[in-house]
Amino acid sequence: MAAYENRVGGRRSRLQFGFCKNRCNQNIKLMPKRIARAKGRSENSGKAPPLEFTLQVRDTCLCLHVQRAARALARRFDEALRPVGLTSGQFSLLMSLNRPEAPTIGSVAQLLAVDRTTLTANLKPLERRGLLTVTVDPADRRGRRLLLTAAGREALSAAAPIWKRAHAETEALLKRLRADDLRAGLRALS
Repeated sequence: MAAYENRVGGRRSRLQFGFCKNRCNQNIKLMPKRIARAKGRSENSGKAPPLEFTLQVRDTCLCLHVQRAARALARRFDEALRPVGLTSGQFSLLMSLNRPEAPTIGSVAQLLAVDRTTLTANLKPLERRGLLTVTVDPADRRGRRLLLTAAGREALSAAAPIWKRAHAETEALLKRLRADDLRAGLRALS
């Protein structure tokens, strides 16, 4: 059995990991058998799906079409908001802070459908630019609240007419589809 020595808190500690080593070796030995069993269960056993299925996915996959549309919309709004120095994601993040009471990181993450780690990473450049501040939550010292600064409110004021114009242009592209129906359908999926 192997041992590992380390200094922890000024004391020597010795960690035994023989069990882990033996268990990992056992899993490595079993892996080819597991792969073979999984292949045996596969309908096509190593063959690619037929072209007809590929075309069906290309033409009907909701996930693919929503992802493509999301990327296209993000590019459209990124380009429109470039003169005020914001991306579409930054605009949405700052707008989510435009409330009477400073929201918590958790409530903003939930609204934007991102995890807290991603949100924290997205906050940092906006905080460095002075568009928002992160403060300790007075009700729960472990939590953080997000507050728009005066510069952040100015950036949103400058971006608002640009967003309205880009939004109206985007809705005009949906001639046959009512924009409210699209929004309702997307909300139902999220």
